[in-house]
Order: sequence, then C-alpha cells, then structure tokens
Amino acid sequence: MNLPTIFEDKQLQSVLNPFALPLRQKISIPHKKKRVIVLSGPTGVGKTQMSLQIARALGGEVVSADSMQVYRGMDIGTAKVTQQERGNIRHHLIDSRDLDETFNVVDFYHEAIQAFREIFARDHAPVVVGGTGFYIHALLYGPPQGPASKPEVRQQLENEMGAQGSLALYERLKSLDPEYAATITFRDRHKIIRALEIITLTNQKVSFLERSQKVAEEYDFRCWFLYMPKEVLYPRIEKRCDQMLKTGLLDEVKRLEGEGLRANLSAAQAIGYRQCLEFLKQDPTEESKSQFVAAFKTASRRYAKRQFTWFRKEPLFRWLNIDSVGPETALEMILQDYELG
Repeated sequence: MNLPTIFEDKQLQSVLNPFALPLRQKISIPHKKKRVIVLSGPTGVGKTQMSLQIARALGGEVVSADSMQVYRGMDIGTAKVTQQERGNIRHHLIDSRDLDETFNVVDFYHEAIQAFREIFARDHAPVVVGGTGFYIHALLYGPPQGPASKPEVRQQLENEMGAQGSLALYERLKSLDPEYAATITFRDRHKIIRALEIITLTNQKVSFLERSQKVAEEYDFRCWFLYMPKEVLYPRIEKRCDQMLKTGLLDEVKRLEGEGLRANLSAAQAIGYRQCLEFLKQDPTEESKSQFVAAFKTASRRYAKRQFTWFRKEPLFRWLNIDSVGPETALEMILQDYELG
C-alpha cells in the first residue's frame, strides 16, 4: 500500500524553491486534465478558511464534501460556512436537502461531478473541501456498487438497530463480512445498515463488490490533508465545541427536533446532534450538562482520530502540518502546486 506524502519542515524550502512566484501571480499553463483541488483534514483544523482563501486566489468555487452540511438548518453543529463568510464565492452541496430527504455517497458523487461541469463551464476552479473520507474516496475512485435500497428491508434493519443497538448489528456484520467491518466502527450506524442491506439483497459480501480503482480519466485531483499534532488539535476541538454551545447549538437541535431530526437516522447520529438529543431527554441538571459536554468533546476528538486513520490509507493525499508550516506557506504550496504541479 502506498503511503501518503508528509511534508516536514526541512523539506519545505526544497519544495517551494522551484516555484518561487508571488502568491497572487496568475500564470496560464495548459493542463491535460481538468484540475480539482481536494482539501481535507480532521475536524477543527481550519479547512473552511483555507478553502475560502484558495477559492479567492484562483477564482474558484467550493464543493462541500461533508455528509451533514447538505441539510438545511444543521448549521452550528456542522460548522457550516456562513453566508457572510462565503461572500461572492459560490458553494455547492450545502443546504441542498431538507431533513426528510435522503442523501448518500452515490448522491454525493453524481452531484459533485455535476458541480464540476458547471464550474468548469464558467472557467472557474473547483475546490472540494470536507472531512467525510468515505465521500471523498468515492469521488476519487467512483461510488460503491450495490443494489438499490428496498424500503421494507431497510425499515426492518432500522427497527433492529433501534431495538438491539448499533454494537449488536456491527457484530453481525463482522461475522458476515469481517473485511468491510474492519473499515468502519460500531458508531457508523448508516454504513452498518447499508452493508447488511446489501448482504441481505445480494447474498454477497460488501467487500466483494466491484469498485473502480482508477482515478477518473477526466480530472487531475490535487489532494491535500491539513493536520496538526493532536496535542495542538484536541484543545482546538474542545474550544470549538464550547463555542458551538455558546452560539446556540442546543437551541438549533431543539428546533430541528421539531422538524424531524430524530427521524433522519444519519443526521440524528451526527456528532454534536446525537449528544444534544440525548441530553434533551434528561433532566437538565448541572451534572447531566457536564456529562453531555464531556461526551460531545470526546466524540469530536474520536472523530478526528478516525479521520487521521482513514486518510493514512489514501495515497493521493499529501499531508501538511499547518501548525508547523503556517497557513500562509500552506496556501502558497497548494496554489503553486495547482498552477505548476
């Protein structure tokens, strides 16, 4: 398995020297393939602000690769970029679904590709940003194959999930398809249900399904993973959790609960929203609130850890320690790679 490129401090000058151009200088070099910047990283690392800077510098448009930001109203808990922050930068796959509508990796793939076509038709540059590794993998290699969902089978599995819990169904999946189960955790409720649905409908393991392992012929994906050491990142994540609560996350969840949040299995399990929903069922004591905040922060840190694990398996991504190199140098590297790479 190919390992991702990780740029250390000593390597940066040798990387940047051949491309010593002013940051905002625009050059025109014909590309055989249409280039797409893909920006990922753990939650809280600063992907959104970097994507905005890249889009401004290139005259680009942003395509979100976040599985929850597609839902209208899920704003604070998903750290969704605000209208004010977007300015005149067009964004795609944000606020494109209501809570009673479905959205999955296949939807993401086709809608992202359509967004690329529209962006290139305007002679702009697509900038994909998000931390949902499963979605980004599908974008790079093609969506997973499988039968169409059957409502009766899906409903039965969702009922079993509600009655038995995700761990029980995850253990069932491990016994049926240990290879695929090893790529997810018992917290990935939607993926567990979909995997068991595929096995039920096809009598085949999900890991056996054919998937195109060839990067799309039409696009040249320039992939970057921004990261920080965990001793720097985790306090940032906890501070962001506090800020989300301060700016009204609980009120947002109360409102969304009235709009059907609990009925959307994926959205109701999203980090922050799941903990809020559980807290709202309890008596609001100081102890229960303290436990809720701790659970929210723990889930957020664990999610960041899973993102590190996922992207270590993605060989197209080059890793940039944004805490070490600084945002300005990181931005310069990404832009120069796009123009000259």
